[in-house]
Amino acid sequence: MRNRLTIQEYSGWAGVAIAICLLHLLPAQAAAHGAALSYETVRGIEITALYDSGEPMTGAQVAVFAPDDPVEPWLTGTCDDSGKFFFTPDPDRPGLWEIQARLAGHGDLLRIEVTADSGISGGTTGFTALQKLVMAMAVIWGLTGTALFFSRRKN
Repeated sequence: MRNRLTIQEYSGWAGVAIAICLLHLLPAQAAAHGAALSYETVRGIEITALYDSGEPMTGAQVAVFAPDDPVEPWLTGTCDDSGKFFFTPDPDRPGLWEIQARLAGHGDLLRIEVTADSGISGGTTGFTALQKLVMAMAVIWGLTGTALFFSRRKN
């Protein structure tokens, strides 16, 4: 009985794990929906919640969080038929406001900086390229370890 992997066996399992990870990184049209949020400043903030396909997230639940209370929503509501939701942040609460929209397990989070003079600066959403790279490498590392664990032979 042997308890060590040969180089060919190790290469085979590592190749399978890497192939699976690379398949997940290839662009493909999926049946599931992702979500994206955008906003406009019109005497307040108007967000637009859309699926990745461009279809509006009609009736999506929206929660607005003030900078000084990121746990309890400052305002809640739903998107209209075109996926839009409008609100006016409190100018006496400057800082980073967070808006979350969710519908049937899909959603996104948008952060908008509101200044003391009622100025609204750019919003951010999604993951950075570095965050995506770190997540992909973690998946590859985890799959390789799992493949090696299950490929070992017990005495």
